Amino acid sequence: RVVATITREVLAHNQGQMEALLDYAEMMRVFRKAAIEAGDRIMEIYEADDFEVKAKSDDSPVTEADEAADALISARLRAAFPDLALVTEEQSGSHDQQVTSFLIVDPLDGTKEFVQRRGYFTVNIAWVEDGVPVRGVVYAPAKGRLFYTDAEGRSVEEAGPFNPDETGSVTPIRVRTPDNSALFVVASKSHRDAATDDYIGKYAVEDMKSA
Repeated sequence: RVVATITREVLAHNQGQMEALLDYAEMMRVFRKAAIEAGDRIMEIYEADDFEVKAKSDDSPVTEADEAADALISARLRAAFPDLALVTEEQSGSHDQQVTSFLIVDPLDGTKEFVQRRGYFTVNIAWVEDGVPVRGVVYAPAKGRLFYTDAEGRSVEEAGPFNPDETGSVTPIRVRTPDNSALFVVASKSHRDAATDDYIGKYAVEDMKSA
């Protein structure tokens, strides 16, 4: 028990040292490039005549696009940040790590939308520091939309077309100030049910969209 405690303290100390040395500009360069390249691979499969769909242990779907994007992103992140913990949806063995700072990946968020060819899916990569997401990228390849935090932590949208090796023009974005008397709601197309509607019904909603 003492050894385990010391080991955790040493790991936490080493993790803290690594975080202090992080180059956010380089991190976002790697995130952005990996997301775009993964999106290109996803679209190759999406635009094919057919693709394989399997079921995971929880009966949710997984496609060859999920697996290809996960392999590409994981390889890029491990090469660039070998000392940082990596958690990715498609690798169950990564889910049990006892860490508060980590890279996290959902290589294809919206697999049901992908399977139904509705285009509402994204590539998500983020860095979580002490339990708080501080840098990340969200790329919707079928919609041609790319959002990320820049090196200083500001949220931006980049205008396409997207070159993995060269950043295009960006526009700062921010969330609006919330108004609890006139909320804007985004609800899932694939997962919305009566319980979701009951929850939404508890609030004063001015407008609602499905995605």
